[in-house]
Amino acid sequence: MKQLYTLLLSISSLQAIAQTNVTAQINTKADALQSQIVAWRRDFHEHPELGNHEVRTSGIIAKHLQSLGIQVQTGIATTGVVGILKGDKPGPVVALRADMDGLPVIERTPVPFASKVKTTYNGQEVGVMHACGHDSHMAILMAVAQVLSTMKSELHGTVKFIFQPAEEGVEPGQKGGAEEMVKEGVLENPKVDAIFGLHINSQTEVGKITYRPGGTMAGVNDMQIIVKGRSAHGAYPWSSIDPIVVSAEIINNLQTIVSRNIDVTQNPAVVTIGAIKGGNRSNIIPEQVEMLGTLRSFTLADEKLLIERVKQIATKTAEAQGATAEVKIPYSNHYPVTFNDPKLTEKMLPSLQHTAGSENVLLRPPVTGAEDFSFYQEKVPGLFFFLGGMPKGQDPLKAPSHHTPDFYIDESGFTLGVKALCNLTLDYMNSYGK
Repeated sequence: MKQLYTLLLSISSLQAIAQTNVTAQINTKADALQSQIVAWRRDFHEHPELGNHEVRTSGIIAKHLQSLGIQVQTGIATTGVVGILKGDKPGPVVALRADMDGLPVIERTPVPFASKVKTTYNGQEVGVMHACGHDSHMAILMAVAQVLSTMKSELHGTVKFIFQPAEEGVEPGQKGGAEEMVKEGVLENPKVDAIFGLHINSQTEVGKITYRPGGTMAGVNDMQIIVKGRSAHGAYPWSSIDPIVVSAEIINNLQTIVSRNIDVTQNPAVVTIGAIKGGNRSNIIPEQVEMLGTLRSFTLADEKLLIERVKQIATKTAEAQGATAEVKIPYSNHYPVTFNDPKLTEKMLPSLQHTAGSENVLLRPPVTGAEDFSFYQEKVPGLFFFLGGMPKGQDPLKAPSHHTPDFYIDESGFTLGVKALCNLTLDYMNSYGK
């Protein structure tokens, strides 16, 4: 019995030593790539492309993966790129995902690699900027591919690198993003067992990783409400059924959904009207008004409740004034809840803690922003976490937020993202089936 215990202890010690050696390899290789990661990121940042237009971007990524001897597929969901790296030993298939698209934002950051790109979006001339950090995600995953391609002997399985277009959505009438990649079979051939992804965060300090099991980012539905009344001269409002007044009442009444219908002690929710269009002169009451908005929730039950209440409030408020309201939800896009599989999260948390230090891996509250990484998580277990990108010592409340012209990322935290994704991949493979 004592001999058996000694043998098991020896095996355990050897495994611990082997893991330490692999971690040391990853750290050394990742640190050596820091300047290259920054160079990739700055190049992408200076040359951003909108969703489904990432032609230059995807070309650079595909060429890099091919140079590593990785099998490459291009043109998935318009501009998507997938790389497949087979390890020397059998095992599961792990997918790692980065998004590629920029946003229609005019950059205002005082960096030498700031974007000067302009293009046409939805019929308007716009600036283009990586105002959400997708340039960082691509550079990090390119480095992960480079590190893991040199460690095939340590890979018990296959790694699938997914570079996805159009996470931020596409122009009306187009298809794209994670939903389209899933439809085109990105999780098949070979079939993915688990998927990991990260998102840089401009209001989380460099060196920190944050995560949340279960509902992490909100499910989102956009909506269109068209209120139809009767036009009249602005001097004779009694001759009209004023859709502007009706719309104002609808907007106010919609605010009661979250405050009176949602149990906010369990999950947050959001109902926002972001655009209202109606009329073209000061003295003409228009015939109709269009409103556009967004709904955010963290459970299917709350999503259903939001949709039902918006439709009920809009139509009944309009009816009370003699008008009509047409409600379309979703109007042009829908993302499910970004849901971190609780068992997978619990299993992989030690990997994140080992990478960044337990004191630097923090549980975070739910985020009412949305992510189409959720479409992958509907099909396979997934873990999506956040990587700090805010300079140390800065006040998070004063750090420019995502999707703004002043969005800024401290590049010193990129290698932590590389190490985290590498360790998650290897640790998942080594623990698969255990």
